[in-house]
Amino acid sequence: MRHILFLFVFFTTFSIAQNIYPQDYFRSPLDIELVLSGTFAELRSNHFHSGLDIKTKQREGLSVYATASGYISRIKISHYGYGKAIYITHPNGYVTVHGHLQRFSDKVEAYVKKHQYEKESFEIELFPDINDLIVTKGEVFAYTGNTGGSGGPHLHFEIRDNQERPINPLLFGLKVKDTKKPIVKSVYAYPINELSHVNGSNLKQKLRVIPQQNGDYKVEDLTAYGKIGFAINTIDQQDLAANKNGVYKIETFYNGAQNFTIDFKKFSFDETKHLNRLIDYKHYKDEKERLQKLYLDTNNPLSLYKEKIDDGYLVIYDTVSNVYKVKISDFEGNETNIDINIKGVEKQPNDVASNFTSPYYIKSSEAMVLEDQNIKVEFPKETFYDDFFIDFKVSGDTLKLHENNLASKKYFTINYDVSHYNPEDLKQVYIARLVGWNNFLSYSSTQRKDNTLFTRTKNLGTYCLARDTVNPTITPVSFKDGQWLSKYRFLKVKIDDEHTGISNYRATLNGQWILMEYDYKKKTLTYDFNDKVVTDTKNNLKIIVTDNVGNSTTFEASFFRK
Repeated sequence: MRHILFLFVFFTTFSIAQNIYPQDYFRSPLDIELVLSGTFAELRSNHFHSGLDIKTKQREGLSVYATASGYISRIKISHYGYGKAIYITHPNGYVTVHGHLQRFSDKVEAYVKKHQYEKESFEIELFPDINDLIVTKGEVFAYTGNTGGSGGPHLHFEIRDNQERPINPLLFGLKVKDTKKPIVKSVYAYPINELSHVNGSNLKQKLRVIPQQNGDYKVEDLTAYGKIGFAINTIDQQDLAANKNGVYKIETFYNGAQNFTIDFKKFSFDETKHLNRLIDYKHYKDEKERLQKLYLDTNNPLSLYKEKIDDGYLVIYDTVSNVYKVKISDFEGNETNIDINIKGVEKQPNDVASNFTSPYYIKSSEAMVLEDQNIKVEFPKETFYDDFFIDFKVSGDTLKLHENNLASKKYFTINYDVSHYNPEDLKQVYIARLVGWNNFLSYSSTQRKDNTLFTRTKNLGTYCLARDTVNPTITPVSFKDGQWLSKYRFLKVKIDDEHTGISNYRATLNGQWILMEYDYKKKTLTYDFNDKVVTDTKNNLKIIVTDNVGNSTTFEASFFRK
């Protein structure tokens, strides 16, 4: 009897531990079958994806429903990022986030526009009181769109806990059809120190991957010696979408024993920037392929790792045969296995990695200042993950600051002493980073203090001073000067800037500020006549657009409306 009671308690406790998230509390935010273009925690540029990207049939304007009752606790509208976003706080402590929205329900829209007109700003962040915007489960509060940094119409949906940590929404019972096994694109092996080797080489090795009939993979047998590690490029696909999404879990086994696990269940926003420590960052910058390292590199603070026997590294001894296995799982439990047979062979490596040296050595644990001629670069303590020799050269106003293939944790500052310039000549000067094979001048946010121009950045690479003398352009899209617009709902203009980009804009009708929504992807400003600012028959429109170095263009036109 005592044994039966023990088993009951054990399995009940185990079940609770495995299912700690409410399964019936949240409904779907949309009334269509959930098909994903992006999964939780998949790898993005410099961050993990913090929610689900739900397809909206390539359309905008689908109703977005409150997944549970609560109140709208935050509204943020920005040109980039989530675009138009709404945050709902629920009584159980969770917060749901909805991004890239096209517009809001009437009561929310009225609340937002009231504050936009008060602040005379399209971009706005609001924190309504608990009783201002109450929603009930199933209530429509917004409509799907493509605002902000969205690459196409979809709904970005998150669930966060009471510590603002995003959690995989699928853990709460949302269903996505997925019977496909994860796919392995490539496998690499890494000799970790100068004494180790893989297939006789001390250099990183791309391994031949052999697909098996059951959907698993086998890697061609290899020889190795010393301390080594592995990295993989893997994706997952659901049944109803061709998107290359992220996986849910990666586990490794060495000679039958589990030695490393990456679990993409939840993370904190404080750590998301350290994605660049999970991947082989140099490989990503050079080859545009994200390899996930199956070992814990130095100075890696991510909480995604579970089992970490020897931090995932393998130590291969001479004449000893080893079996290394990688198991990749998606959320629905579809599994893909990679089998790797390793034979230990001690020998002198054929190829040895060459190490770059220079007069300048960065210690990650110390602050560092590099200075030559009129340029000074300031690195705070712990800007980088590793110690390294940095390539630092100054020629006139051009700065060579290594190659842009080392990840940085913090911003560092590049300073230009411009005291030798004529003040008039500096009005349109900015700091640019040279990008791509054609050295495209990419504006780096530039500020001036006394005789110093400076920019804060996380990117190594080549920088220079550049000048932008071209004013922004403003072109009417939906009307002409002097036109009757009585039957028009929207008034649109296109704005653009060739070099440094749009800094700000301001639009007025008959001298009164009006709200014009800026879509940077379409380069348009849009005014909605339903805002009811227009009261006169003849109206004078004035738009001023300024770029990032202060060049400004003014557009004026009149129109008639009854």
